[in-house]
Amino acid sequence: MGLSATHLLLLLVVVVLLFGRNKISDLMGDVARGIKSFKKGLNEDETPIAAEPKVIDNTVQAERDKSKAG
Repeated sequence: MGLSATHLLLLLVVVVLLFGRNKISDLMGDVARGIKSFKKGLNEDETPIAAEPKVIDNTVQAERDKSKAG
């Protein structure tokens, strides 16, 4: 035995009477803003971070040059 359309309609009427239309629309607006903020946060995390240039000590660079030359 499942929920019929009549049961769902009655449940919707009870919820609207308990919370009121304004409260439900405010709640849905908050949910929409939360989802939008979440998606924006995901998009910001996907942007590649530029790699910082590595500074190599002069002695290490000189040793690498010697190994390549010889």
